[in-house]
Amino acid sequence: MTALETLERKTSSDVVFDALFGRITRLELLPGTKISETDVAKSFGYSRQPVREAFTRLANLNLLLVRPQRATVVRPFSRQLIANARFLRAAVELEVIRAAASDRDTSIDSALKANLREQAEAIAAGDAALFHDLDYEFHKLLCASAKQAFAFEIIADNKAQVDRLCMLALTSGEAMDVLYDDHRKMLDALFSGDGALADEVLRKHLDRLTPTIDAIYTTHNAYFDE
Repeated sequence: MTALETLERKTSSDVVFDALFGRITRLELLPGTKISETDVAKSFGYSRQPVREAFTRLANLNLLLVRPQRATVVRPFSRQLIANARFLRAAVELEVIRAAASDRDTSIDSALKANLREQAEAIAAGDAALFHDLDYEFHKLLCASAKQAFAFEIIADNKAQVDRLCMLALTSGEAMDVLYDDHRKMLDALFSGDGALADEVLRKHLDRLTPTIDAIYTTHNAYFDE
């Protein structure tokens, strides 16, 4: 059984968590938005317990701010939390790409190529939300290719801090084109076994966030807590 064939059973808490995680990272729920356990439970037809569990998980990712006796809100951006998350993500993902370049699971190749094609289609359609989802899946597939699927949980936990910022940046076809080109170059280096080039491309890919964060801090300062 390959990494792609491994299926996980989802609990009610998982369903709520995945839905809210997606809405928060896609900025359907903006920083500072109030969110109620009761309202969410009603919308899913669940009791409050699985919703409370999902809220706790989102709070642990610094995506929700749960305050006793006060309204729970979508957590504002924090430049320090973003810097911490970027450091950890880079450390893990650089090791992932090196491992994939030296000894990858070739059964993942077709899924990576298909994902890249779908990214191009999303750009052509001007669908930033879809491109964002495909970007998430692309990095997950890289971990599977490296035979280090577990690493994506660490990457995803830290990637969440910057995903919302990425959605603010992905407002133009040009921005998506740049990221797509990085992904294409990463696959070329990966499939040719050129670990040094794969490392170089990934570093540049992750570093693209620096001017993005600075620009968004200037234009959307109200979304930050510092």
